Amino acid sequence: MTAQQKLHNFKAFASRAWALTQPYFASQDKWKARGLLAAIVALNLGMVYLAVLFNDWNKLFYDALQDKNEAVFWAQLGRFTWLAFTFIILTVYKFYLTQLLEVRWRAWMTSHYLQRWLDGQVFYRLELMRFQHQPDAGQANPDNPDQRIQEDINLFTSYTISLSMGLLNAVVTLASFVGILWALSGGFTFSLGGSSYNIPGFMVWMAVLYCAVGSLLTHYIGRPQIRLNFEQQRVEADFRHHMVRVREYSESIALDRGEAVEQAQLDLRFSRVLGNYLRLIKAQKNLVWFTSFFGQAAVVFPFVVAAPRFFSGAIQLGELVQISSAFGQVQGALSWFVDSYSNLASWRATTDRLTSFEASFTALSQAQQPLSAMDSEALDVSNLNLALPDGSMLLANTALHATAGARVLLQGPSGSGKSTLFRTLAGIWPFATGSLARPLDAMFIPQRPYFPNGPLRDALAYPAQANQYNDVQLRQALQDAELPALAERLDEAGAWGQQLSGGEQQRLAIARVLLKKPRWVFADEATSALDEATEKKVYEQLLCLVKAGDGALFSIAHRPAVASFHGTRWVLQPQAEGSAARYRLVEKTD
Repeated sequence: MTAQQKLHNFKAFASRAWALTQPYFASQDKWKARGLLAAIVALNLGMVYLAVLFNDWNKLFYDALQDKNEAVFWAQLGRFTWLAFTFIILTVYKFYLTQLLEVRWRAWMTSHYLQRWLDGQVFYRLELMRFQHQPDAGQANPDNPDQRIQEDINLFTSYTISLSMGLLNAVVTLASFVGILWALSGGFTFSLGGSSYNIPGFMVWMAVLYCAVGSLLTHYIGRPQIRLNFEQQRVEADFRHHMVRVREYSESIALDRGEAVEQAQLDLRFSRVLGNYLRLIKAQKNLVWFTSFFGQAAVVFPFVVAAPRFFSGAIQLGELVQISSAFGQVQGALSWFVDSYSNLASWRATTDRLTSFEASFTALSQAQQPLSAMDSEALDVSNLNLALPDGSMLLANTALHATAGARVLLQGPSGSGKSTLFRTLAGIWPFATGSLARPLDAMFIPQRPYFPNGPLRDALAYPAQANQYNDVQLRQALQDAELPALAERLDEAGAWGQQLSGGEQQRLAIARVLLKKPRWVFADEATSALDEATEKKVYEQLLCLVKAGDGALFSIAHRPAVASFHGTRWVLQPQAEGSAARYRLVEKTD
């Protein structure tokens, strides 16, 4: 890679990092954010000023020791007391305000990204995009969005503040001490080819040379950490995600005696965690070798350079210590890159993960959007082209129409796209084109209903607030859905998606519909886990519901018993090889 390409990549990265940083300081919390930032900057500047005063104190104190001047000695100890007390106050409030800014920034970014992730079913569409075959899939389809919101934002805010304040402190320290060191170090005179030369501010040039060489070597030694840190966050998130899946599907895994398989899968993921971590600590070890040598050599380096002037009597002990202190400050400022490289590598990896997450939102906004349902008294779909995430076409140029009072059963072979059509009618499937109009007073019952952990009344009312319904309404819905045993457990907290059987979960999902009383109901295998007698009872309740609201009932089901509740069938029939789509929809009336 050429220097021009490296510069271009750095500018692009800096632009992305700024795009992540700037929104909070321009948000509705901007004045509090800017105020905290200004206070932290002021405290950093105050600590640099104290460092200058401590440097001056070094000369006076050590000269007093060398001269055995007791009065000056005690006076300087008194001066040290208030300097140290001021330093402690600044240190405490710098820590407190920095942590406060980090927490407030993290809270804002977390809320911001959670909203963007959840709005418009982005969380669902991101998962679908994993199945698309795209050259830039790594950018468009970020792994583990939960980890990026929970962990990466925390690391980004923490590293950004600490590194930026460290850089500011280094710049101000350099500006404050370079003049002091220049004045103290004097010139270096040497002869070459019969001529005499003098280098003014010799210690300053030595510090610059020392740190320039150190920074260059640090970058080449530590550069692999950027990639390894990025990979470590990814494999850690994969390992944690699989453990969550084992917990969520614990019953299914136990019934299948799948412990050995899951153990192997977890061992495989953890081996990736461990393998990458070992590579990371080896890279860190190489950097520690160098930075430890660099730091230790910096302790004695100024004494070695200034020793001839001290032993010749040109300077006293206090001035030698002052030179060493000033050199240390200048060298420390110039060594910010060396000292912060590991944190910079982690920050770069975290920033890359967040910017790729940001890129996924941009990619989704530019991608094909789900069909937006327009409010209508009937269901009307025209010019429908329905595809899978891999691009294969299920239906082409299809029209659907149903009015109030319709009882439609959708049938077709497994894999023919019945559930995909169901999602399209719900307005969440992004791989469809055409127009969609239907009553917005509709509810969709999926094959696998979701129930939040917590009180049963919350699971029943989801996504509405449970306080919108009284206990009589909640209990009646459970009774109508053939769940009388749950009617007295409304305040019991639990993990209902795991505690209830498959049939109970399906009946609880139907109880939601009976509670909210929509006019139109769409059910996707909503009673597949029920016995025929119970299935008949809950379908009678659904039918009464839509009749009372002058609505319609649409179902996906395979059982003949369900067909008796429907008068119209939409059948997905396979088409011949070479057709525009795999299936066509045929309407049949019984």
